[in-house]
Amino acid sequence: MIYAGIRHIDTARMNTSAHHPGSETARVIGLIGGMSWESSAEYYKLINQDVRSRLGPLRSARLLMYSVDFGPIEQAQHAGRWDDLAGMLEDAALRLQRGGADCVVLCTNTMHKVADRVAGAVSIPFLHIADPVGREAARTGVQVLGLLGTRFTMEQPFMRERLEREHGLQVLVPDEADRAEVHRVIYEELCTGVVCEASRKTYQRIIESLARRGAQAVVLGCTEITLLIRPQDSALPVLDTTRLHAQAAVDFALGGV
Repeated sequence: MIYAGIRHIDTARMNTSAHHPGSETARVIGLIGGMSWESSAEYYKLINQDVRSRLGPLRSARLLMYSVDFGPIEQAQHAGRWDDLAGMLEDAALRLQRGGADCVVLCTNTMHKVADRVAGAVSIPFLHIADPVGREAARTGVQVLGLLGTRFTMEQPFMRERLEREHGLQVLVPDEADRAEVHRVIYEELCTGVVCEASRKTYQRIIESLARRGAQAVVLGCTEITLLIRPQDSALPVLDTTRLHAQAAVDFALGGV
């Protein structure tokens, strides 16, 4: 089972970290990245910017990243080999735990389809990407969300059901043709570092259609979409999973500081 908060903290390791100059008991964030590395680089930047803003201009995060090769993972996703993928990410999580990480942050929405497996492989907390979205929706009074992401995230229940079940939200997704286009842009453009103005306009149109159906905010439910859609680009308030997940990781890491 995945918990929204902290399941277990290795107090011995935390106490050891306190002896590192300047660490002030900051916990080590473990990142599983590479899906794609474009968004993983955003996680690294956002986490360190947040730590610097909270602790001072020369401060940065204590973190480990295990970055996978996205090519075979993308092929396995589209072939439906989710058990194989779960095994790969279980191995990545265990490597982070053995390396000294105090939590696991899976830097992708789509692979949260196997989040239960990844969380169950380790004894350190797994910080689920949907939970900071749910908390931010509650903080801002939003009850109906539009969800953009890969077809896997929009069409399969793992993200939508967690937001509905754990956070009491209603989740809308685009129609079939728009889902196909959102998915195409992610894999053919954003994952390869291409940011196209025409695709931004397409996403803006899709967000507007979700607003007409009653969405009060839009979830950027793929960690690459943050490269394309900024708050000022959207007709709806933006809940950016990349930014919110990174912030949750810093909240955890600095919880004892």
